[in-house]
Parts: sequence; structure tokens; C-alpha cells
Amino acid sequence: MTVLELIERSSARLEAAGVSFGHGTANAFDEAAWLVLWRLGLALDALDDVAERPVTAAEQAAAEALVGERIASRRPAAYLTGEAWLQGVPFFVDERVIVPRSLIAEVIADGTLDAWLRPDMRRVLDLCTGNASLAVLAALAWPEVEVRATDISADALAVAQRSVERHGLADRITLAQGDGWAAAPGRYDLVLCNPPYVNRASMAALPAEFRAEPALALDGNVDGGSDGMDFIRRLLIGAPAHMNPGGVLLLEIGHERAHFEAAFPRLPVVWLPTSAGDDQVLLVEREAWP
Repeated sequence: MTVLELIERSSARLEAAGVSFGHGTANAFDEAAWLVLWRLGLALDALDDVAERPVTAAEQAAAEALVGERIASRRPAAYLTGEAWLQGVPFFVDERVIVPRSLIAEVIADGTLDAWLRPDMRRVLDLCTGNASLAVLAALAWPEVEVRATDISADALAVAQRSVERHGLADRITLAQGDGWAAAPGRYDLVLCNPPYVNRASMAALPAEFRAEPALALDGNVDGGSDGMDFIRRLLIGAPAHMNPGGVLLLEIGHERAHFEAAFPRLPVVWLPTSAGDDQVLLVEREAWP
């Protein structure tokens, strides 16, 4: 059996088991390739180079056991391997944080955001940082800025610390625990936020792979609402007092645009293009508020 044949066989198993994707892959083949290549200790981005490599019986058994664990546990592959990538940058992950997949990373990497930024931007805030992937990407994209990354979860910040240290950014990224603006004194030129925003009905319908993630990072109804906008309401109320003139807030709301527009019908926003469409990441300028 070759590596490619093992991946194809594993892909068929995942497909037949009805597992859900969305944590770094979008289909059974890519998920199988991730698991098989990782278990065999092969480069995840070089399948073509090893596709015809023979697989030993021991290697086959080990890879098939990992795929079996993925099926039985319904845990995202990133939790099984302990690693995920965002814009090609590697991050450690475990069940203390959601698997990094924010579309804000695209907007940082592709330059879409640059036209909106102050030329003298120095202070960046990453609210709800999770494993600090967006904070790291911001620090890498703009070497002159200082980044404050906050989260309500001490467990998440323990993972974030590993991200910051892994990328050698401890001198430029400060981690702080707290709920929303409470952990972010002062004013900022750019605020990044991928908050909990899933509405109540969607939370109830999440596949097992998403329920394996911390609900605190997904459920947007913690104040008793049902539209997923509870945290975002507090975020937008406090935003003007924490943004410098000319500053911008970049907010991801996923598939919740209808709920967002119903909650904030008069707030002028700009919807930014991403690979998932033009209705999942929005930008608000400081001047949008009185």
C-alpha cells in the first residue's frame, strides 16, 4: 500500500462515518491527508512528493488507528495532532481553545485591511484572542506595532502564551485576562475581534466536532439573548472610548449578518471580501460613532 492509497482508504472511512469538517479542512480527503501524513511524520504540504511511497504494516496500523480515533471521538483533527495552521503559520492547539480558523487572518494577510489603517499605527488589540493566532499574525504583518491580546479564559491564555513564545513575540505581544474591554485599558489604532457570536438555534444544531470546542468561545448568548449578539452589543457600546481617532475595528460575525444588521441597523459598516464571501467580516471606523 502506498501513502496515497492509505489516504484514499482513510478518506472513504471518514466519508462513510459522516464526520463533519471545518477545522482546517473542508472535505474527507484533505482531512485524511492531514491525519495520515502527520502520523507518518511526513510534510503536510508535500503529498505529491510522497504519494507513491510504500507504507509499512506498522505505519498503516498507526495511521488507521488515528483515523479511527477521529471517527469515534468526533474531535477535530487539530486536537488529535496538537497543531493547526492559519495563513501557513503553525500554532499549538488543544481543547482549551477553538481551532484557529478566523477569516480575519485573510484580511490581515492579503492587504485588504491596509488602506483603512492609520499610517502611524502603533497599538493593536486582539479581543477574544483564544490561542493568540490573530495577535501573532498582526505582529508578524506589522513589525512596528505593539499588540495586546485578551481573553476571559485563563486556560485559553495559557495556550496563547505558547503561541507567543513559539514565534518569539513576547516582547511585542502582551496577554491579559478579562471580559471584553475590562482587560484593555487605553486606546487603540486597530481592534481585532473574533468573538462568540453563534445564535441560540445554531448552537443547538452544532455538529459534535464543534461541540468539542469551548462553548464560551462560540456561544453568543451568554447574557440571555438568542441572536448571538450579546458580547457584540457590549463590544460596540464600549468601542469609541477605546479607539484612537482614525482607528478601525475589525469584527468577524460568521453567518450572523442578518442578526447583526437587525441588532445594529444604523451603524455604518464596511463588509470586507473573504474566501467565505463578503458578509462575514466587517469593519467599523471610529468616526462611525458620535
